[in-house]
Amino acid sequence: MATSGSRFASCPPPPYYAVIFASQRNPGDNGYGAAAQRMIEIAPGMPGYLGVETARGADGFGITVCYWQDEASIRGWKAQAEHHAAQERGKDEWYERYELKVAKVERAYGGPAGR
Repeated sequence: MATSGSRFASCPPPPYYAVIFASQRNPGDNGYGAAAQRMIEIAPGMPGYLGVETARGADGFGITVCYWQDEASIRGWKAQAEHHAAQERGKDEWYERYELKVAKVERAYGGPAGR
């Protein structure tokens, strides 16, 4: 999980999985902020959750990368009731466009703070 005060997820040594969600928001909040915060609160309670990194620009384009232990954990998160409801609302209200990619992380390293 991300360390306190850090925007970087602290994951174990690979392999693990990354779910990469890129989106372009529609104008207006329409409850998005509260729902996004709720997802950040409940994801850590899911089996296999490792951490999240997220950023959104003033133009509404954002990328969220959520890290998971395995594909079964990703399927569990996708099916989680509150997350599923947020997905549907996103399709109907919040996103002009989105793309989701799932990748297996084979190598990971950082610097200079990670030295």
